[in-house]
Amino acid sequence: MKSKFYLSLLLLLPLLHCITATAQYKISGTVMNDKNKPVKGANVYLDNTIDGGTTDSNGVFRFTTEEKGLQTIVASELSHATGGQPITINGDISGIVITLKANAVRDLDVVVITAGSFDANNDKGKTVLNPLDIVTTAGSGADVVKAMQMLPGTQQTGPDNGLFVRGGDASEAAVIVDEMIVQNAFFSGAPGVATRSRFGAFQYKGVAFSSGGYSARYGQALSGVLELSTTDMPDKSNINLGANLSGANASGVKKWKKSSIEAGGGYTNLTPFYGIVKSNFDFYKVPQGGSGNIRYMWQPNKDGILKVTLNTQHNTTGVKIPNPFGADSVGFLTKDQNYYGNVSYRQMFRHKYLLYTAASVSQNNTDNSVSLFNSKQGEYRRQFRIEGKDYFNSRINLLVGADVQNFGQDRTTQFLNPVNFTWQQNFNEVLAGAYTELEWTPINRFAIKPGLRYEHSTLLNSNLVAPRLSMALKTGVHSQASVASGLFYQEASNFYLIAGHRPNMQMATHYIANWQWSHQNRTLRLEGYRKQYDNLVLEVPVAGMTYNPNPYRFADSTFSVTNNGNGYAQGLELFWRDKKTFKNTDYWISYSFIDTKRKFGNYPVSATPAFIANHNLNLVGKYWIDKIKTNLSATYSYASGRPFYNPIAYTADNTKFLTDLTPEYHSLSVTAAYLRSFGKWFTVFYISVENVTNQKNVFGYRYNQLPNGTFVNAGPIVPALYRTIFFGVNMSLSEFSKDEL
Repeated sequence: MKSKFYLSLLLLLPLLHCITATAQYKISGTVMNDKNKPVKGANVYLDNTIDGGTTDSNGVFRFTTEEKGLQTIVASELSHATGGQPITINGDISGIVITLKANAVRDLDVVVITAGSFDANNDKGKTVLNPLDIVTTAGSGADVVKAMQMLPGTQQTGPDNGLFVRGGDASEAAVIVDEMIVQNAFFSGAPGVATRSRFGAFQYKGVAFSSGGYSARYGQALSGVLELSTTDMPDKSNINLGANLSGANASGVKKWKKSSIEAGGGYTNLTPFYGIVKSNFDFYKVPQGGSGNIRYMWQPNKDGILKVTLNTQHNTTGVKIPNPFGADSVGFLTKDQNYYGNVSYRQMFRHKYLLYTAASVSQNNTDNSVSLFNSKQGEYRRQFRIEGKDYFNSRINLLVGADVQNFGQDRTTQFLNPVNFTWQQNFNEVLAGAYTELEWTPINRFAIKPGLRYEHSTLLNSNLVAPRLSMALKTGVHSQASVASGLFYQEASNFYLIAGHRPNMQMATHYIANWQWSHQNRTLRLEGYRKQYDNLVLEVPVAGMTYNPNPYRFADSTFSVTNNGNGYAQGLELFWRDKKTFKNTDYWISYSFIDTKRKFGNYPVSATPAFIANHNLNLVGKYWIDKIKTNLSATYSYASGRPFYNPIAYTADNTKFLTDLTPEYHSLSVTAAYLRSFGKWFTVFYISVENVTNQKNVFGYRYNQLPNGTFVNAGPIVPALYRTIFFGVNMSLSEFSKDEL
């Protein structure tokens, strides 16, 4: 497996190649507006070339070029009309003055489509959470995915992994890094024991969470996408060291003029952690493992960047879990090996045309052993994407692209009891897509973004077209309204595909409307939505079989499936953030209400799924104490009761199917971080406590069937830990800012 992985990566490298040129002539000047004020951040370039620069705070630009003779120099900036003038290059030129006329609308009035999307990519009007927010939010554990659960539209997951977005289960939300879908976003673990995602906040410069109506660039996600963009060239060379209750890590960066290399590694062993906190599970082999990563970056010119990334992670866990076939517990041992490689290149031409291409390979090998069976599974995914964007002017741009994915699974299961036999399953899919998206601002206060995506599935022999549309209208200097709608398709989960089932694509139709006000570090956002599910995978009941709530049951060919499932999800959401009112204080309020029902999987009737709480509330507060260089954070999370299956109350007409509710969910978390320097080392000490009040949160109940056919309650489904206490230290040769606490 390893040799195939690295061979695949080597085959991808020749796809990306760049050629640099040596400059000969120096060009400099100033960009001014029609009121004789300097224009900061304007792009200045020679037309029909890739030579250019950007103006500084005084409107001054400088760049070099090999071009000679008669040329046209152009300047563009979002809040001004594009301008230019002819020049003749016979040598160095200085003193050029380009005057731009201001657009009729001020920069504050630029309209940005926000329906269904929370962005933190440094785009004006869109920033809500950024990487610093994630690591300083109590209860997030510096986990990107967990931090998204503090935003509207998501659910508290408890013992489950993944993002549960607006009525969808974890399989309906895609995690994307540098436009490449992540095959295995979470560490593998035992059933019912949640694990962390594989993403650390400071690996990414941008975090964009879409809870619906997302771009035509992506497909295969009925509910939403979490899009992460990795950091670019570092500012300088550096070394980082860290240690905490779960292990230690080290990383280093070496920066040259046009390139850099980063490398790091870590060792994880939760023995010290479980030595001070009490777990609800019996870990007979405490989670432990190691990781390594290396990344190379090269900037052949100021508007291009090549990134090459290699990651590997290995982990082992042994835990006793409830026996799904009896009243006793069984030991579950899992060994997880993950390999990932990504190559991407981004180039801007003439500050007008953007080319992006990327390729990735991933392989995840999992070896699970219990007393009843052994299962070895390999998951693989290979991807390639290429896209171009034409910025015609400040009002209109067009995106065109294509992507192809080859992914699948191979699984070998050996049953040991009552008979010894081996069961092999696999599937292989090739999914090709093409897309286009237009962003147009026909008038100053109105923007429209129509998109279209086409997909072809080789495995299902299907062709689909998914139209999408978003619009936004400024309702005031600091406010705007947005709407979005579209069709979204997704294949059946791997649970069915590996069993040989080939149902058609599932479909969801999104309707979203929001209103957002943002001014002086205050943001208010109100959003409503309706999502209609059609063609959901539905199992055909087998005679004598009743509903089985076990999410880890085996899928085989003894039952058949159809696309007769359906459902809906609708709701209202509120987000308020304030960093202005109180000195050194940042807080936000996130609330979601959802009404949803669906008939899918092996549900006998339409019902609210067991992973849904109708009401979700998060209160987050942060306070910085200058005198002692300390950051304090607290988060309170609430969720109403979730439905659970109670076979004791089962009736033949299914009128009480998933009608019982768990107790309400409550959790209060706090963190503190203290900054101190020791010689050349800048150090942060931190401590966090999740669920300070030690609430006994319950996410459902298990039932055992007696020999006479009756059921008894076997106990609640609970998280691995009620209360978590965690502390550690990070050291760096680069100084931390207070925001990085």
